[in-house]
Amino acid sequence: MSVKYLKETASQTAGPYVHIGLAPHQAGFDIFQNNFDNNLVSATTRGAQIIIEGRVYDGSGSLVRDALIEAWQANADGRYNHPGDRQKTGSVDPNFRGWGRACTDFETGIFRFYTVKPGCVAGREGKVMAPHINLWIVARGINIGLNTRMYFADEEKANESDPVLRGIELKQRRETLLAKPSQKDGKTIYTFDIVLQGENETVFMDV
Repeated sequence: MSVKYLKETASQTAGPYVHIGLAPHQAGFDIFQNNFDNNLVSATTRGAQIIIEGRVYDGSGSLVRDALIEAWQANADGRYNHPGDRQKTGSVDPNFRGWGRACTDFETGIFRFYTVKPGCVAGREGKVMAPHINLWIVARGINIGLNTRMYFADEEKANESDPVLRGIELKQRRETLLAKPSQKDGKTIYTFDIVLQGENETVFMDV
């Protein structure tokens, strides 16, 4: 039997209009009836509400001002709002969407998410994963969206046993996945900068 090899489909970067296509409301266009935004919570969402903010840097250390970041995460009980989550502990929060999009500000380069701190999640073979948020980054100049995780620097004990973090041998590389907490106006803010290339490049993952 002969084997037929297909040609690879051509690819291109996200282009300069990624905001219009994926987050038009943040670009000033009122196109969709239901806009996907950076607010994953409501007043009735369970758990400790937090703000995540950061910037995206390229290999030269310059701000990437046209990046789009998607976040998806478990709720405060460690449950995903998805039928594929079959964990037997915790419960789904109907008031928590668990997914959102944020764009970097054209002036400051800052992106923000309004969410809750997730609980621990049962991973493969029952191994417990530390609280984390999954992130996907696209921007002009990126051919394929980049996947990474954001962990919480103040979850030291849980982080020590997390199978993903334990798989990263160098401490300096693990630290690129840790968001640092601070307090401002009575709100908890976790700062997480993403570096696309260079010495302090964020750890990215094949998904």
